[in-house]
Amino acid sequence: MTINAMMASRNMSMYRLAQLSGLPKTTVIDICSGKSAISGCTAKTVWKLSQALGCTMEELMEESAYDAKSGRPLCADYLEKGLPAFLKASIEAMQASWAVEDSGKRDLHWDAVWCSLNADINEAETEQLITPEQAAHLRTKYLRMEEQND
Repeated sequence: MTINAMMASRNMSMYRLAQLSGLPKTTVIDICSGKSAISGCTAKTVWKLSQALGCTMEELMEESAYDAKSGRPLCADYLEKGLPAFLKASIEAMQASWAVEDSGKRDLHWDAVWCSLNADINEAETEQLITPEQAAHLRTKYLRMEEQND
């Protein structure tokens, strides 16, 4: 059951949930609207929400899909959180370049953009601004490289 379904079954508004949980209204709105995933919340936030909704933390987290073996979320969006600004800019440039290429047209700067993003991912990983797992995810998603298994 989603957080919105739990609220509806209790005839509870987002404002009321914020009051009962002691969380900022903006936090509750972001979670309920899907802007922030419940799986990305701190344990304290999930606990406060579960207390206000009268359910367990596990019940609240059930709406998030996790890999049974690794315990990681099935959605890899968490790997793109907290990226440095220079890397975000490089990703945006690569996305624009891929859009041109995928439309059947030729982007004369595609190779330069690809190399720039690859270098930025390598730099961010080397400087420990991102984890090796994040770097592998970014290479697979944005450079369209096959994942390397050691």
